[in-house]
Amino acid sequence: MSSAFVVLALSLLLGIQPVTTDLYLPALPALTQDLGATVAQAQLTLSGLLLAFGLSQLVWGPVSDRFGRRPVLLLGLATYVVAAIGSVLASSMDTLLVWRVAQGAAMGASVMCARAMVRDLYSPELGARAISKGLSGLGVIACLSIPLGGVLAEFFGWRVALAALVVFGVVTLALIVLRFEETLARPDPNALRPATLVRTWGMVLRHPTFRAFALLAAATYGGLFTFLAASSFVFIKLMALSRIHYGVLMFLMALAYLGGTFLCRRLLVRLGVQRTVAIGGVFSLVGGSVLGLGGLAGLQGEWAIMAPMLIYMVGHGIHQPCGQAGAVGPFPQAAGAASALSGFLMMVIAFAMGQWLGASMDGSVLPLTNGLWFWGVATAAVAWGLVGRVPRGA
Repeated sequence: MSSAFVVLALSLLLGIQPVTTDLYLPALPALTQDLGATVAQAQLTLSGLLLAFGLSQLVWGPVSDRFGRRPVLLLGLATYVVAAIGSVLASSMDTLLVWRVAQGAAMGASVMCARAMVRDLYSPELGARAISKGLSGLGVIACLSIPLGGVLAEFFGWRVALAALVVFGVVTLALIVLRFEETLARPDPNALRPATLVRTWGMVLRHPTFRAFALLAAATYGGLFTFLAASSFVFIKLMALSRIHYGVLMFLMALAYLGGTFLCRRLLVRLGVQRTVAIGGVFSLVGGSVLGLGGLAGLQGEWAIMAPMLIYMVGHGIHQPCGQAGAVGPFPQAAGAASALSGFLMMVIAFAMGQWLGASMDGSVLPLTNGLWFWGVATAAVAWGLVGRVPRGA
């Protein structure tokens, strides 16, 4: 496969996550009302999806180490398309939740294999640059997802917004069927044996490099998820912005993330991984702290939230490529398992935040701003502490 195709495949396989989580956000208040559900139930369609996404990777990872990335991608993407169609046709919130959970489980195959194939094809240092290109593509997809979701929800309804996920899934599946070649050179015939699984997971979890970079990716994603889960209710319900206006704000946020991925590649070449991550920690801490202090001071305008969030998103664009590539870097023979454990940790944090937000949304901006403040501080602590102590070359 050409390097250009690898970047395209990474962009689509990683981009399935923001498409699935972001595109329906502008429609979330409308579908909540249409299906007669509560805000807590609506939050569960996002947090439940992400919990299934995280748990499924613990299965997909070892399976892909045993049978290869291609068959796992084909099965996962086909299941995703079926679940996306079921979501469009759902007649109740309970039914929608079931299909969204199935979507999350299927989505796990796509994202896990994307991270694992980076380790199949590249060394750890080159892998961070390669995945940053794929995450730049993800940034473009994220830039388009929420504005498109806003337009579709505003003019055609929430079911049409969810139907866009069907189209994305079909296109990605067709590309994998027609062009994707297996990247795993030597499948492990013992990968699914219980003793091997326990030994592999123990080896991964004990490795200080994995712990540092997996926690970095999870902490910065915790902040992003907090914003995604709460922002539609804050901007559309609390501030009475239109869905299209909300989509424009989310476009700017995704654009800041995209800029962060470009900055990440430049910094990696000049400074290396650890110093790049340390610089990203400044953006995370400043953005999260300004947002949190502004919330406590009673600043509730859209730009009181968006300006510091844009700063945070630049840091997110630096930390995700480094975190995702760094977590699988030490494990060329178990990249699927390492990718799965890293993804599982991210989604456990997302699920916990979703549950907390569902219980804490009180008609103010404070759950959003306090949550971002916490994750900004946590991300900076991991960036300057754990990652900074990882031995070079580990």
